[in-house]
Amino acid sequence: MTRSSELSSTPAFDLEGGFDERRALIDGALDRLLPGESVEPVSVHQAIRWSVFAGGKRFRPILLLTTGEVFGARPEVLLTTACALEMIHTYSLIHDDLPSMDDDELRRGRPTCHIRFDEATAILAGDALQTLAFQIIADESLLSADKRVLLVSELGRAAGTPAGMVAGQARDLAAESRAVTSGELEQIHSLKTAALIIAAARCGAIIAEATDLELEAVGKYAAQLGLLFQITDDLLDVTATAETLGKTPGKDARAQKATYPSLYGIENAHQRAELVHQEACAVLERIDKPTEPLRAIADFILNRKA
Repeated sequence: MTRSSELSSTPAFDLEGGFDERRALIDGALDRLLPGESVEPVSVHQAIRWSVFAGGKRFRPILLLTTGEVFGARPEVLLTTACALEMIHTYSLIHDDLPSMDDDELRRGRPTCHIRFDEATAILAGDALQTLAFQIIADESLLSADKRVLLVSELGRAAGTPAGMVAGQARDLAAESRAVTSGELEQIHSLKTAALIIAAARCGAIIAEATDLELEAVGKYAAQLGLLFQITDDLLDVTATAETLGKTPGKDARAQKATYPSLYGIENAHQRAELVHQEACAVLERIDKPTEPLRAIADFILNRKA
């Protein structure tokens, strides 16, 4: 069976080496796709670049690239959609940090967008990133029109409401300062965090023309991966320092947010993470493709330190 590393000179995912090679590939494409800092309106474009190039992990676009390559797609046909996903993610972070939302002054180790610029500019930067994401998919000449429509639909559903990131954020805000059940907690993060991660995996598979059964399995794997990401994120908020985390630690507890450690305790949250990791890997057994890179991503998320 031909593996993705034989299809392109792009380095295959390597857990030992981290995400560096693919992050560089994505950053280069983002630099080409985003307006330059000197393009009017300058303040908005400076704010966009401040936020996009703040040292993010690029986990979601890397997942899209990796999934697409597992199913045989070339990196060059995946890259624009991967960048669109990162634009949507960055817009969500800019807006989440606003005083009316999660009210944070630190993101990825430096001032958040509204602190570095101002609140109105941050809102506009987020708005611009969201719309540009859909534009660059619609304009992607390497993909058929039918495929572009599928990708726009997938991403719009995952980013919005009633079954996407916006709905999850609304539920998260509504759950502050009150007790939630385990079912409510999972519902919040299935929408707020996992929906976009599911879209990342599914978009990569869609571009690679995976079968309906393969798409279903990839979606279930990514759903568990999304929950795993959130559990480890919640644990890091409790255990990591600001320097390691790149954002203000302990904010979830101070805001009385619904988190896995607050509901289950730290030890049980760790056990929950192990279980979800196992479930994610078990789903991959249903896919008759070289899924080792997807297993490595699940391992990476389980053991991440930031």
